[in-house]
Amino acid sequence: ALAIVSLFTVKWTFLIFMAAVVGLGLWELGRALGEREIRLPEPPIAVGGALMLALAYTNGTRPLVAALAVTVIGVLAWRMPGGSAGYLRDITAGLFALAYLPLMASFVGLMLAAPDGARRVLAFIILPVCSDVGGYAVGVLAGRHPMAPVISPSKTWEGLAGSVAACVVGGVLVLTLLLHGTWWQGIVLGLAAVAAATLGDLSESMIKRDLQIKDMGRVLPGHGGILDRIDSLLITAPVVWLLLTIFLN
Repeated sequence: ALAIVSLFTVKWTFLIFMAAVVGLGLWELGRALGEREIRLPEPPIAVGGALMLALAYTNGTRPLVAALAVTVIGVLAWRMPGGSAGYLRDITAGLFALAYLPLMASFVGLMLAAPDGARRVLAFIILPVCSDVGGYAVGVLAGRHPMAPVISPSKTWEGLAGSVAACVVGGVLVLTLLLHGTWWQGIVLGLAAVAAATLGDLSESMIKRDLQIKDMGRVLPGHGGILDRIDSLLITAPVVWLLLTIFLN
């Protein structure tokens, strides 16, 4: 509700909302990595990530790339006073966190900057939700065959079929009703979104298994952490941005 209200009133306020969510996700990731004695260089990632998000919205792709490069330099420099022990490990984790959270979120800023940016971002939010809801509903009702039992035991091929069906329907509806595209573009968008959302969900499950934790945090009782809720959104953002740029520009 907060996302929708901010999108369709003063849309740049959505960036503040999103930056807060990404910041919480970064904090959760830092705590989880700390359990394995990996020191995440959070300050330069947080500052550089906020700059990347703002520049993506106000100035576009080139300043975003420049801010990304400067933030990489900041990560390298910030960790240096901590000594050489674990330096490569920590900066590798830092660069992963930078790409996984602020960089992915910056594509939402790029979408929001378009004249119809609020509708593009709403379409982006709807598609991973369709994937999650379709997969959960069909998986609970008819799930029999595990899809990736080692990574995520609850996921089934039947649930994936539900995700695909829901995403394709959602893609057609958002492209034709929200963005004045064509039905076939909606099908392509839906298929790409479900692939990205599923990959995002499975990737975060792999991270948690590697770190030997069940949830990234406890911010959302009954759900886990912020990262447990935005994992599919993060990976879907650049995919949706790219396809909408091709289809609508």
